[in-house]
Amino acid sequence: MIKPERSPQQADSYMHLPAIFSLILLPVALLLLAYYQVEQTALLSFVAVIAALLPFFIRFERRKLAVRNLLPIVVMTALASAGRLLFAAVPGFKPVLAIIIVTAISFGPASGFMTGALTALASNLFFGQGPWTPWQMYAFGLIGYLAGLLQEKAAFKRPLFVYIYGFISAFLYGIILDTWHVISFLKPITWQGAILVFGQGAIFNFLLAVATVVFLIPIRAPWTRQLERIKQKFGLTAG
Repeated sequence: MIKPERSPQQADSYMHLPAIFSLILLPVALLLLAYYQVEQTALLSFVAVIAALLPFFIRFERRKLAVRNLLPIVVMTALASAGRLLFAAVPGFKPVLAIIIVTAISFGPASGFMTGALTALASNLFFGQGPWTPWQMYAFGLIGYLAGLLQEKAAFKRPLFVYIYGFISAFLYGIILDTWHVISFLKPITWQGAILVFGQGAIFNFLLAVATVVFLIPIRAPWTRQLERIKQKFGLTAG
């Protein structure tokens, strides 16, 4: 019996499943580790984040994109990393999320995730690698993935929605990194201690949110147009 071929839309939907499963599994795993006060929580959560990254890289690989499709990711990763380094002296005020979001809008969820994850990995060669690196890779990658997904669902028809997402994404990044801080360093984990950690990070997150919108406003339209031209000129495929 010959099975009917899946349509491109169905195939693409199936490619989203591992990523969606990963996004659900990670916070559940982290909450369980925190609730049961598991020993070696930091190590186990580190492994959980690494496992959560794999479906995104697998999804990108399974699309069998040509090597030339990697070039925009490399270039945008370099730009985002350079932007993070350029504003290193200003805590929280960086263009990195804006660049990741613009990349995802033009090249899709998988490319957005790859750009975000590689930006954290590359820029931390200068800022310093550590157990926080996979969490930053996951956070930046998640923001890029969601931006690409929202673009696919036509949620960014109005520029205002892009700016709103950019603002919210900074707090999403902060929540993920603050969660790592709580799980890794807060012993025992208490509601009071967790609230204190998240409260202290709120100012940093707000500065990053403002910076993301400030950078998105001037670069969104011209960069998106230029990336679309490059995509059409070289026959690149959104990932």
